[in-house]
Amino acid sequence: MRTDPRRRPVRPRFAVRAVAFDLDGTLLHTLPDIAVASDRMLRELGHPAAGEALVSGYIGNGIPRLVKRLLTGELRGEPATGDFERALEAFMRHYRATFLATPQPYPGVREGLEHLRAAGLQLACVTNKARAFTEPLLEATGLARFFPLVLSGDSLPSKKPDPGPLLHVARHFGIAPPQLLMVGDSDNDARAARAAGCPVVCVAYGYRGGMALRELGCDAIVDDLLVLQRLVDAAA
Repeated sequence: MRTDPRRRPVRPRFAVRAVAFDLDGTLLHTLPDIAVASDRMLRELGHPAAGEALVSGYIGNGIPRLVKRLLTGELRGEPATGDFERALEAFMRHYRATFLATPQPYPGVREGLEHLRAAGLQLACVTNKARAFTEPLLEATGLARFFPLVLSGDSLPSKKPDPGPLLHVARHFGIAPPQLLMVGDSDNDARAARAAGCPVVCVAYGYRGGMALRELGCDAIVDDLLVLQRLVDAAA
């Protein structure tokens, strides 16, 4: 039986001139190395290890929030200040030793970026991860060549979900915010895009800090970046 074309889902299309990408959980699978650093930190402080499955649900809102979640076992938990400071120092020390061990681009990432660049779109990486980690990760995984602009969590006074980084990208490329598409995996990405006036696409994989995909309020959801490139038209 032939499918009635009127019943096929209509995919939105985005007429944009630039695309900004989140890093962890969108471009790169970094969970294993984050989980190793998390467990080393916890054991150093006398806590049981968390493991990848639990750490995966805690990623998505930056390292300080991850450390707080690991200490309290709650998404919005607030540990004692001294405990948090000791844990954050330990996590950063362990992560510096592990973060380049196994990071890998998700399937379709390189091919999707190639297609978007060939279509004439400007590309940026916008992450809350510190620059000390961001740039080495992009270099080690071969993705640095795609991004003439990289904004890390310490590049500007504000970071996602504040709209500041995306507005900076738009100004840098000389475009209006609606001509910049944000692609991410978490609430931080969606909220930043909404506040900046940018359209937003979420990947179906990644790290969402315990939130369900449907809660993010994206304009579209894609399984990989090869699908994304079929939704984007380079605006004149």
